[in-house]
Amino acid sequence: MAQLVGRIGPIELKPRRTTPFHSLVQAIIYQQLSGTVADVILGRFQALFGDGTFPTPNQVLGATPERLRSAGLSRPKVTYVLGIAEKAAAGRLPTLEECDEMADAEILERLTDLKGVGRWTAEMFLIFNLARPDVLPAHDLGVRKGFQITYGKRALPEPEQLERFGKRWGPHRTTAALYLWRAVDTG
Repeated sequence: MAQLVGRIGPIELKPRRTTPFHSLVQAIIYQQLSGTVADVILGRFQALFGDGTFPTPNQVLGATPERLRSAGLSRPKVTYVLGIAEKAAAGRLPTLEECDEMADAEILERLTDLKGVGRWTAEMFLIFNLARPDVLPAHDLGVRKGFQITYGKRALPEPEQLERFGKRWGPHRTTAALYLWRAVDTG
């Protein structure tokens, strides 16, 4: 890992700090799509609500499923987005300020209770929206591949193996994940 850090140099993580509603809906839109395609769909989604800014939960709830589908969202994604909007509008989705007071495990538990939000999505929220310092997304293919490259392994590590190995990086596992992703990008 020290060689990788030396080769890549410093990495700075700047948190997005968008509302959990915004962050999670955007993550759902991006699930299983290329960045280019997801960018187009996100733009169309935002355009449905007027000025192109991100809609409020109530604005989303006011749209029909057909209207949301017209932006390019699949039926399951429409269901997930509407479910998250319902939770947010009802005050059952933690605010950004509440997240700041919660432990990582509590945020993971609360977010993964939402339909369409799995552990990976919740971990990306912790890393990129909140800049939490000790998150290792051990199921992420890029992190696993980065570990394989960095440590010269013939096979991808299983998530459980990576999780065990990653304990030595605590309390800076987010930084380790950032470097492992970069290892894939840089070969």
